[in-house]
Amino acid sequence: MDTTITSRAIQGGEFLIRETAAADIFIPEEFSEEQQMMGDACRQFIEAEIFPIIDRIDKMEEGLVPSIMEKAGELGILGVTVPEEYGGMGMSFNTSMLMADIIGATGAFSTTYGAHTGIGTLPIQYYGNEAQKERYLPHLATGEWKACYCLTEPDSGSDANSGKTKAVLNEAGTHYLITGQKMWISNAGFADIFIVFAKIEDDKNLTAFIVEKDFGGITLGDEEHKLGIKGSSTRQVFFENCPVPVENLLWERQGGFKIAVNILNIGRIKLGAGVIGGCKEVISDSVRYSNERKQFGVSIGSFGAIKHKLAEMAIKTYATETACYRAGQNIEDQIKALEATGMDKQEATLKGVEQFAIECAIMKIHGSESLDYIVDQGVQVYGGMGFSADAPMERAYRDARITRIYEGTNEINRMLLVGMVMKRALKGELNLMGPAQAVQKEMMGLPDFSEPSTELFAAEKKSLENLKKGILMVAGKAAMDLGPKLNDEQELLMNIADMMIEVYAAESIMLRAEKLSLSQGEAAVRLPILMAKVYLNDAVDKVWVAGKEAIASFAKDDDQNILIMGLKRFTKAPLVNVKDMRREIADYMLDAGKYPF
Repeated sequence: MDTTITSRAIQGGEFLIRETAAADIFIPEEFSEEQQMMGDACRQFIEAEIFPIIDRIDKMEEGLVPSIMEKAGELGILGVTVPEEYGGMGMSFNTSMLMADIIGATGAFSTTYGAHTGIGTLPIQYYGNEAQKERYLPHLATGEWKACYCLTEPDSGSDANSGKTKAVLNEAGTHYLITGQKMWISNAGFADIFIVFAKIEDDKNLTAFIVEKDFGGITLGDEEHKLGIKGSSTRQVFFENCPVPVENLLWERQGGFKIAVNILNIGRIKLGAGVIGGCKEVISDSVRYSNERKQFGVSIGSFGAIKHKLAEMAIKTYATETACYRAGQNIEDQIKALEATGMDKQEATLKGVEQFAIECAIMKIHGSESLDYIVDQGVQVYGGMGFSADAPMERAYRDARITRIYEGTNEINRMLLVGMVMKRALKGELNLMGPAQAVQKEMMGLPDFSEPSTELFAAEKKSLENLKKGILMVAGKAAMDLGPKLNDEQELLMNIADMMIEVYAAESIMLRAEKLSLSQGEAAVRLPILMAKVYLNDAVDKVWVAGKEAIASFAKDDDQNILIMGLKRFTKAPLVNVKDMRREIADYMLDAGKYPF
């Protein structure tokens, strides 16, 4: 592995080739008093204003959700990252992640909140000129105006730039007349501000516009009947010669696609954080039910099968939380470093997020799939009651499903993240060649038979190092053999992505446990250590399976045999009694009566 890069902050994707010290990652236990107070205020808000009326929200009671948004705005929850000069709180990127995390427990409302504060507000915050920021941000930060984001069209899902909505300059040169159709628009039913993407005349690329509902020429379809997040407004939006003042063109002509990509990067990692609250809520409900529900004269929580489920639910949540805030702080640190060079705050934020776009995609995938697993197991813990709308799991199960689709489907994100790694390597921004060549050389030599260190996590760190070598070996050989054709091998790209996702999450949860043990002592953090060990054990198996499938899909004959032998070497790990570890984790949860970590 490349251990020469030690004098500068880590860059996006470098986790593959660079060992990270526990001291260098941020963990949730390190949130400041101010951040914790903001988090507490947010929790109190959702407990008072959302949870008691969640059925009314799902029934789309007229005016209810907009009124909740206004209350959230009064508390500053909608303007966490909006600069203070525009009526916001001007807080850090990781603080906005914390808000998304907590509000994630609210189901449909979390979609409403995310659409407004993220894709609805951030294009103006990061790309608007001074006049646009002064006009719109104060009203958006208070919730007086609600925002939505109009990108998707009936014939353009993942291929956003293929949209057909047109903007034509009028004869007077004062307004663009926008005509087209947008679909799956969250918040459309009550939005005052629409961020609209259209092509000006015969342009190849999209341009973004800030459109006020009062401009006219806008009609809405009926509310969509959805599988889940029923309490969020989702409608089609039709524009018919909608007159938009030329000064409402956002950023620059044909700059819309870049706006969309960069805002989606933010949306992806915010979605990763935005599932955490939901995961914890479902787990706490499952723990309580496991304690209360009796079968054969005892609580079902006493059964090993239930303990396995509860422990796995907690471990996945803990891993998602850890990796999200690790990446979030990396972004925050990059923003501050860029600001220190004299770069404007908004530009620094965009470039900071772009630098960690790989990790943003990883967290979107990992978070959404963890939530899906957890709600599914929550239904199973409840048994027959889990299938009833009178129990909390039914809504959670339905609401979770959308997270694997929006902000780019998980399949698209898997291919994107591998593509970004390869592109950065070709540009020389990510030094994969040296480490990959070192792995090839190592495969020709004898395995390391030395006794492992007895230091805490020494064996786990060695396993992680080997897993990274396995990724470099498979990805490097695939790129060498297939060249540009690799982009067409979607199954192979998804295999490589799965390997990367598991390694990033496994390393993150291990580093958190190590950092806690260094500050509190190993005995005090036994449960985080157990969770890290179980997660890594499972990650090794997943890397083996994904790597094996990848190798079989492109390598032949001797090359295939050599690669499989290398993968076996790199996925070799000590046998671990995960059954007892999971039982201990579950018993701790059952004693606490909730998700306790």
